[in-house]
Amino acid sequence: MDKRPRHAVVAGAGIGGLTAALALHRRGWRVTVCERAAGPTSAGAGIVLAPNALRALEAIGFDAGRASGRAVPSAMGLRRPDGTWLVRADTAALTARYGRPSLAVHRAAFTGALAEALPEGALRYGTAVTGADPDGGRTVVRTDAGELPADLLVAADGIHSPLRLRHFPDHPGLRYSGETAWRTVLPAGGPALPGAFETWGRGRRFGAVPLADGRLYAYATAVVPEGHRPADVPGELRDRFGDWHDPVPALLARFDPGAVLQHDLYDLAGPLPRLHDGRTAWVGDAAHAMTPHLGQGGCQAIEDAVVLAHLAAGADAVPAALAAYSRARLARTDAIRLRARRAGRVTMLSHPLAVAARDLAVRLLPDRAAQHALDDLYDGFALPEQPE
Repeated sequence: MDKRPRHAVVAGAGIGGLTAALALHRRGWRVTVCERAAGPTSAGAGIVLAPNALRALEAIGFDAGRASGRAVPSAMGLRRPDGTWLVRADTAALTARYGRPSLAVHRAAFTGALAEALPEGALRYGTAVTGADPDGGRTVVRTDAGELPADLLVAADGIHSPLRLRHFPDHPGLRYSGETAWRTVLPAGGPALPGAFETWGRGRRFGAVPLADGRLYAYATAVVPEGHRPADVPGELRDRFGDWHDPVPALLARFDPGAVLQHDLYDLAGPLPRLHDGRTAWVGDAAHAMTPHLGQGGCQAIEDAVVLAHLAAGADAVPAALAAYSRARLARTDAIRLRARRAGRVTMLSHPLAVAARDLAVRLLPDRAAQHALDDLYDGFALPEQPE
């Protein structure tokens, strides 16, 4: 019997790819992560690791709090541009309900911690995966640095996934949501925040989340034509948000134009027919790109990665494991993708009457109903039965 460890090649060193590599490594696989970028970057934004993502990470023995910090906001909520709170939730209540609080961390710190947990030499920067071909009972992964024999290819190559396009050429691809986003991380030492908040205006949003390391993740969105890129980013943001409640103007004044990321927001126009093809499995944005309105994009990538490794460890045959992975993940991720799209439509309302009705509905929603709406997200992660 062949006793060699099975080999997985992971295309992409984002959250989904690195989590998949770590999960597979801890299940006894040899892993190689190929990342097209020349090296890690300290630029980026924050991510809120919700209870479902933290539960998935715990399943592979990775303590996100130890790696990235344990501080959590004391409260979070929604506001109007005049500062009125529409809804506010105490973190302690959410912790009691879901067993753990959400953690807000810098993406670069989190991915850096995942990378450090991999075996030496597993991560190859400046190496792009270009395709894969069957080779008997294995696959040959083609990269721009040569070929890699493997038992499994994990496609974690992002929202514009070339591997998704190659394997599913008839899929309609991405849909522009109508919204663009500016994101940045501010140094520690600014004005104190009353917890995390997101403010909804007319076709505009602004949010701020204290990170575990003392810095602050701030973001703004607006309904604009696809490809809108203002020459004067600070001026654009002041025009849109400068008269909003404190501390929004003070936060805007601290934005460094050179450290502000802008991305149009997309999701998949429809679900993939399955999340695998042959010996290739898709995770994260490559599998089910979704808008950020539920804060679940990265969290679902983590769930994908952990479930994939769990099933791959329990099956003698990789194809059977990947078929089980599609069955386990496709319905949940697509339901969340559609729910995020619907939530985005609500937040992007711009007509005054529609905005007033939206805000009133949020204010009148009972706390119990609001918490219940999160249950399937935060309590929805579970490891499926392993295939025979």
